[in-house]
Amino acid sequence: MATHVLHPTGRRRKATRLNEHLPVDHRLSQVYRVGAGLAGLFLLAFGILGLIDRIGFFDTGGDTVAGLNTNGALSILSICVGLLLFVGMVIGGNFASTLNMVLGIVFILSGFVNLALLDTGLNFLAFEMQNVLFSFVIGLLLMMFGMYGRVSGGLPHDNPYWRSRHPEQVMREERRSRPMPEVAKKRP
Repeated sequence: MATHVLHPTGRRRKATRLNEHLPVDHRLSQVYRVGAGLAGLFLLAFGILGLIDRIGFFDTGGDTVAGLNTNGALSILSICVGLLLFVGMVIGGNFASTLNMVLGIVFILSGFVNLALLDTGLNFLAFEMQNVLFSFVIGLLLMMFGMYGRVSGGLPHDNPYWRSRHPEQVMREERRSRPMPEVAKKRP
């Protein structure tokens, strides 16, 4: 993949990176990893248990695994999303945070869409009300893990995201906290 793009004037310019302004190495990465790992583990286990039961791919007969209604399609989808969350856990950092937030939004939207599809012929994933509620809960948890320490009005000044958003204030605070150099004494 090319890392540059030709500008209309013929000059080359760098491609835009979405997370370029965010801090890379920080202690909040562990929170993002834990959130992605826990959600991924549950989804992976749910999907595998659903496939072990040999439920039909688009069967809407009411087969349950771990208290949730499932079929083959939902099991495979759960395994894929669980593996994606595990990839986010392994990579960590801003990628895991962003992945958690995006998948959290997807789960919440999925809850609304499947809520509208309950008791219709378009309910191919065999969702029931408990699946919709689970979708909302896992979406909120993923969003919470993804936004933790990254999105807030009251971030502490040692937070890496606050520091990257307020570089002038960081410089002023660092200047204030440095000890003043001793002035050389004049010799008579």
